[in-house]
Amino acid sequence: MASSPDVPSAGNTPDIPGSDTPGSDTPPEARNAAGPTAGVRRGRVRARRAAVMAVPATLVAAGLAVLTAQGALGVQFAISGMPFTVTATELNGTGFEQFGGLDNMAEGSPNAGDTGGQVLVITSAIKHATLTKLCQSVDLGGTNLLITAGGGSEKVSATDLTTDSTELSGDAAFNNIEIGNDASTLTKAGVKGPIGVFSQQADTVRIAHLRQTNYATTAGVFKLPGLKLRFSDSGC
Repeated sequence: MASSPDVPSAGNTPDIPGSDTPGSDTPPEARNAAGPTAGVRRGRVRARRAAVMAVPATLVAAGLAVLTAQGALGVQFAISGMPFTVTATELNGTGFEQFGGLDNMAEGSPNAGDTGGQVLVITSAIKHATLTKLCQSVDLGGTNLLITAGGGSEKVSATDLTTDSTELSGDAAFNNIEIGNDASTLTKAGVKGPIGVFSQQADTVRIAHLRQTNYATTAGVFKLPGLKLRFSDSGC
């Protein structure tokens, strides 16, 4: 919303006793000593005050777009806007949380379309996770970048794992699940979501035949035994 400038225009400033504006009792020499930038400085101070007042609204928007994990950002990058598929024959995790949020693309991203550069996602956070036969693929248009790991005796493992998904399917089982929490009060995985957002959490989670459509993944530690990266005609 446009606002009028803080610096008064010449000839339209009312006389204020004791002020350094024209028409006051202040001698011209004192007014001149303030210099021609005095009004500009006042304008800058007022602009800074206005910026401070705008901080709460900015923080609210940031809270919806960025997921905070005890002071560490869950998703700390602009997403490409290209979804990727993740599958696993089985996922086991301790410390599970799930809540909604928004991911943001880089400004001017060609993948933004009519979304405004934002994607509504479900964030799943797991404190410690293992995955069997992990597969990840992204469609590059005519070919797929394919990553596989954990197909042998050693499973893929991750700590402080978060995934931002638009779709998730599988056969799930939870222990000590809580549904309907405020996302800002979650405790199981050490991640806190935006205040006022619906969420759930559980002590443990097991998902067989996991399949996700993701836009972002982060982890504190991610171990991928038997990692293979290649191009393929088909995805996961």
